[in-house]
Amino acid sequence: MAKVTVLYFAHLAERAGTREERIELLGDATAGSVRKFVADLHPALLEPLKACRVAVDEEFADDDAVVRDGQTVAFIPPVSGG
Repeated sequence: MAKVTVLYFAHLAERAGTREERIELLGDATAGSVRKFVADLHPALLEPLKACRVAVDEEFADDDAVVRDGQTVAFIPPVSGG
């Protein structure tokens, strides 16, 4: 079991109604399982999360990266500049 902190930025925070929350995952956790859990918890995030990068403890990670108890997972939407 892993208890992790999830951070949301920009429009993700608006859709989730929070910038940060603690979640508890059963079994082996990965960044991808956190993404799925969050999408199930906040259906309005299902599509936006598909375009987001994920970071575990402030380092970009792939969806198969292991997430351990106490870590922080952040979803970072695409950014445009100009």
